Amino acid sequence: MSPDRHVYMANQIGKFFAHQREDIAVDEIADHIRSFWERRMLADIYAHLDKGGAGLDPRVILALRKLRAGTAVAP
Repeated sequence: MSPDRHVYMANQIGKFFAHQREDIAVDEIADHIRSFWERRMLADIYAHLDKGGAGLDPRVILALRKLRAGTAVAP
């Protein structure tokens, strides 16, 4: 899949949790991505993030950073 598709998918997850407080939403986004995305998908979105993360929602960026660092809290 292209980075554009992964950005779209990640942002859709972010929109689902948009009604929640930022700290909760970030952890929920990270948990969803951890639970359902394949390693290849994660590698692609991390590579996109490393290039600046163009198009990613700010909460999604925070979630990806927490997920990558292993600091996201599972609900």
